[in-house]
Amino acid sequence: MSTGQTAQVRPGVVTVVLVNYKGAEDTITALKAFDDVEWPADQLELVVVENDSGDGSAEKIRAAVPHAHVVESGANLGFAGGCNLGVRHATGQYVAFLNNDARPGRQWIAAAVAELEQDASVGAVASKVLDWDGNLIDYVDGSLTWFGMGYKREVEKPDTGAYEVAKDVLFGTGAAMFVRTDLYRELGGFDERFFMFYEDVDLGWRLNLLGHRVRYVPESVAYHKHHVTMRKFGNYRESYLLERNALLSMFKNYDDESLARALPAAMALAVRRSVARSGLDATMLDLQRSPGGDDVGTVEVPKMALTGPLAIDYLVEQMPSLLESRRELQAHRRRSDRDLLPLFREAMEPAYGMPDYLAAHEVLVEAFGIAEHFTARHRILVVTGEPLLDRMAGPAIRAWEMAKALAPDHDVRLVSTAGARREGEGFRVEYAAGTGLREPTAWADVIVFQGFLLETAPWIKDSDAIVVADIYDPMHLEQLEQARDLGPEGRRNAVEVTTHALNEQLRRADFLLCASQKQRDFWLGQLAGQGRVSPAVYDEDASLDNLISVVPFGVDDTAPTQRRHGIKGVVPGIGPDDKVVLWGGGVYNWFDPLTLVRAIDALKDRRPDVRLFFLGLKHPNPGVPKMRVAWETRELADQLGLTGRHVFFNEDWVPYEERADYLLDADVGVSTHFEHVETAFSFRTRILDYLWASLPIVATDGDTFAPLIRDNGLGRTVPAQDVVALELALEEMLYDSEAASAARAAVTVFAQRYAWSRVLAPLVEFCRTPRRAVDLAVARGEGPSAKRWKQPVPRTSLRADLTLAKGYLAAGGVREVSRRASGRVRRVLGRG
Repeated sequence: MSTGQTAQVRPGVVTVVLVNYKGAEDTITALKAFDDVEWPADQLELVVVENDSGDGSAEKIRAAVPHAHVVESGANLGFAGGCNLGVRHATGQYVAFLNNDARPGRQWIAAAVAELEQDASVGAVASKVLDWDGNLIDYVDGSLTWFGMGYKREVEKPDTGAYEVAKDVLFGTGAAMFVRTDLYRELGGFDERFFMFYEDVDLGWRLNLLGHRVRYVPESVAYHKHHVTMRKFGNYRESYLLERNALLSMFKNYDDESLARALPAAMALAVRRSVARSGLDATMLDLQRSPGGDDVGTVEVPKMALTGPLAIDYLVEQMPSLLESRRELQAHRRRSDRDLLPLFREAMEPAYGMPDYLAAHEVLVEAFGIAEHFTARHRILVVTGEPLLDRMAGPAIRAWEMAKALAPDHDVRLVSTAGARREGEGFRVEYAAGTGLREPTAWADVIVFQGFLLETAPWIKDSDAIVVADIYDPMHLEQLEQARDLGPEGRRNAVEVTTHALNEQLRRADFLLCASQKQRDFWLGQLAGQGRVSPAVYDEDASLDNLISVVPFGVDDTAPTQRRHGIKGVVPGIGPDDKVVLWGGGVYNWFDPLTLVRAIDALKDRRPDVRLFFLGLKHPNPGVPKMRVAWETRELADQLGLTGRHVFFNEDWVPYEERADYLLDADVGVSTHFEHVETAFSFRTRILDYLWASLPIVATDGDTFAPLIRDNGLGRTVPAQDVVALELALEEMLYDSEAASAARAAVTVFAQRYAWSRVLAPLVEFCRTPRRAVDLAVARGEGPSAKRWKQPVPRTSLRADLTLAKGYLAAGGVREVSRRASGRVRRVLGRG
């Protein structure tokens, strides 16, 4: 096979790549250790890249381990280039990297492969690495400073058993790690400009920002003689490589805002670090502080003092090719810097303890606003189209609970486009509409919304924000009933407008929320029609949980407490001992309160103490039109002589904090509706309040809750518009104490499933590490599967491009460099 070709992968096979440079004995020891690894020999391939040691290493290795495939590089390609060459010869589905001065544990391969096979979102596995004797830690997690220095916080600590939990990490150590072979090749592998050191940091960082998880698996153990290879050289060479490669990885991987803040400060810090570590007199050229000696044109400088300045010079030398790398990488980005900051662990760690250096670190952090930017909290905007007042409807309540759940871990703003007069609980509450939405939407890393936000703030569609669409309410189905009062043309227009708005959400959202599994199936069909159920999305997660998740309406985690009576003994005509049937929430056209009123009319003759209470008629959002069925309900109650005697209406709306006073005065919660498509996919949020208050439930069959009520003994379900069945079910739940008690007990247990802390878990988890949907990761809908891209080959003789880059930096900073470079690359490609 020629060096320009790549081998075809074989399913289930693991290729282990080792790079040898003047370390044949170590390499042979590592290879022979695979005899004790618990992995089928026919599924293991050992590839050694001999990096032109010039000492007969290739022959020694072949003689000692004849089944290993030795590839002679013909030059010293460094660790990065050697690994890339080895992967070109790999035939395994998974490629593992092992330092030649390391050895595998028995389960090193099996544990890593198990993780990769069970979770397609994991792109790489980071092994647990101990010292050679297995007593001290070499790697259990990586950390990254804001100035690009990757390090291992736990190195040389005793292995006490405290690091046995798998977790996501920013990067694994190249000493022992696994990557999916096709993915490694797609991304161009290790960056050969690094030569050695931090190529593993850079690869892990790239994988994460592109949406692939790097997973630490503690059962995958290897043992390492730390930095044996570098002992052959001076420590100043290692320092130089670390300094320059930190700058390279920063330039490639940070987004524009982070890079503009961090890069100038990081370069200044690199120089100060070199001066502080070498003891160099930094005042030697200062005419005021160090006059004299001008007749001497040379000075002896420790090599350590040059590590920072020469690292910066290398960054400048590599700038043309780095700009290409940065353009490609940032175009495919799926996770923001704020998403990844939790994986940095201690981004503000100075990493070195010299007093002069620490003083410089402190000054630079303040001067460039580093600390305020490099925090792990995300900026999350939750938007609702309902008013945020004392009296709130279901959508506003849902948005409120979302903001409350996210606030402990993030900076959260809850915005209503219809008015806001409430104080938040650990989050800001605001009103914004029209162009007033530009500031909060530009502020946010993540936007969670309901309703018509994309219509009123269309700029979000082309923004870099992570967008979460809450489509728990199928509004277009709802309009089939709600818009009946608008006439044929108005009704048709209402459905069309709402359908268009929802389709726009489905096309733009990175993640969607719905209320039930039945809804999820419905929305998946509509998503498929919009082209969102694509191969890229499916290949990332065949369950499509990466695209849409079930987040039903919830109930308070704490039990309700009644501070005063809201109905019994308070509402004229309802006594303390009467039996109260509660209609929670508003009266809308898709509900059937008429059958309920007729059932109460029939039941009153046998049970004169029965009372029906409608909790609210006046919707808190003035934009919600008055409903025809609400008027019809009042008319029917009046005609039957029930109003004020057996049927009662709250003309207003109960404040959110006071609803427990009403719920706990009720004996049964009721929900009746017509049989149509809106019913089939609805999720009746009022029933959640019944669950919270442990009320037996009587409901019409046909919606999401009906089978839950039947299967869990929460009450009774009846056919649509069946007055007799509804009357009998209400009587049983009101007057059969044994049946009612059983239903209450079942409701109390069942309600725990719907606690807000549980139902909002998918949203909380997504916002912990938010990311762009895989098919939307590239601007203008050009998904990452549209083309494969490679790490560009470094270019070292483009003086014209370098001159331009310097000019762009001076004129407009990093953004200008990236913009100009992108245009130049497009023009070059256009010539082909």
